[in-house]
Amino acid sequence: MSELQQFVKDQLKTEVPELNVGDTVRVSVRIKEGDRERTQVFEGAIISRRGGGISESFTVRRISYGVGVERVFPIHSPNVQKVEIVRRGRVRRARLYYLRGRVGKAAKIKDQLR
Repeated sequence: MSELQQFVKDQLKTEVPELNVGDTVRVSVRIKEGDRERTQVFEGAIISRRGGGISESFTVRRISYGVGVERVFPIHSPNVQKVEIVRRGRVRRARLYYLRGRVGKAAKIKDQLR
């Protein structure tokens, strides 16, 4: 194994939750402001996943004060403290970009029945 592969392997998180597109998640992110650090929670629906390995990331969308806000989180970033799954969603496609054009009840994602 090369040095680069070994370095990447050491950086990967061991316990990553099973994230799927359509799930509603609560992401705890470490925010640094000057010399202080705090944790901020971002809750929304996963609208896409991309990449693999160390560069794997997912996009979370939520509505904040009537404006859609999207944020991309690298799964293996040390700034992402934890990802909690609030609700599982049932969707039929891999990218939910169509939610950007929808408002209110039209933007809801059906719950997955277990």
